[in-house]
Amino acid sequence: MDQILSELHSWCLQQLSLSAIDAADQLDVVSGDASFRRYYRLPLRAGGSVIAVHAPPDKEDNLAFSTVQDLLHRHGARVPKLLAWDEPRGFLLQEDFGDQLLCPLLVNSAAADHYYRQAFRTLLAMQAIPAAAHTLPHYDSARLHTEMALFPQWFVEGLLGYTLNADEKNMLNGMFELLSQRALQQAQGVVHRDFHSRNLMVLADERLSMIDFQDAVQGPITYDLVSLVRDCYISWSPEQVDDWIGIYRQMAMRAGLLGNISEADFLQDVDWMGLQRHIKVLGIFARLHLRDGKSGYLGDLPLVIAYTLSVASQYPEFEEFCAWFDDKLIPIIVKQPWYKDIDL
Repeated sequence: MDQILSELHSWCLQQLSLSAIDAADQLDVVSGDASFRRYYRLPLRAGGSVIAVHAPPDKEDNLAFSTVQDLLHRHGARVPKLLAWDEPRGFLLQEDFGDQLLCPLLVNSAAADHYYRQAFRTLLAMQAIPAAAHTLPHYDSARLHTEMALFPQWFVEGLLGYTLNADEKNMLNGMFELLSQRALQQAQGVVHRDFHSRNLMVLADERLSMIDFQDAVQGPITYDLVSLVRDCYISWSPEQVDDWIGIYRQMAMRAGLLGNISEADFLQDVDWMGLQRHIKVLGIFARLHLRDGKSGYLGDLPLVIAYTLSVASQYPEFEEFCAWFDDKLIPIIVKQPWYKDIDL
């Protein structure tokens, strides 16, 4: 890794046409994330800084990052500018937006309401990008099912050690098909796919910027909404969440992104889309622990479980799923070292 960082540092200086005395002599670690990307800051002697990224090309789709960054930037979204890119080595140089993530600023519901309304405007502007303006992959049935399949593989059998029988697999597949169909019947637009408080930055002018957008697709417009209001890392009262969903619905209708859909139908769209996401996330967090050795996300599983059961229990279509989850999985879950009771 030291060799890679040395090469990355030299490459950054070269791209910026700077000599060694014009910048710090080493890169400062900023963060990693759930992927294999690693972020570093390079302070410049003249003031300011840039962000250097090492994203191994055998593990990360840097072309997708570049493509989506260009798309969003061309349509007025606040995303870090890509200043340079060495495709073979997986080196990227981009604009530095600082360190202020949205998450720590959400100290109460009033603060969340302030920032979430701004986030809705950011989201709607992205969703308004015409389908003809991009070639993003579609969030189709196959992709939705592949994501949900992470739940039985990595969470149920991998993490909990519970072996599914044929009837249970059929029950889950039936549920996944219902969720997929509902998602595909909704209004469609550009989907960030990880639009939440850890991927939104607050800039010096108080505007929001999006990061971690490289997995964007064309899909259901409720996906990013529910990612934000039922964030896997922070929760709000169901009443507050329903209020935000209503606010977004009105904004989307005024923007022409939604037809004249009733509150009840839109809420069901959001609920079922959230179920698809949270079922997927249970699998992803388990996989990060089991396969990638990233165990920090285990502590976030209880909230995602709470979201899953609280929403699924409101719909008769998922009664069998809830009964099975309570009967078979909860007795195993409560014995896990990461378990804690979450009351939404």
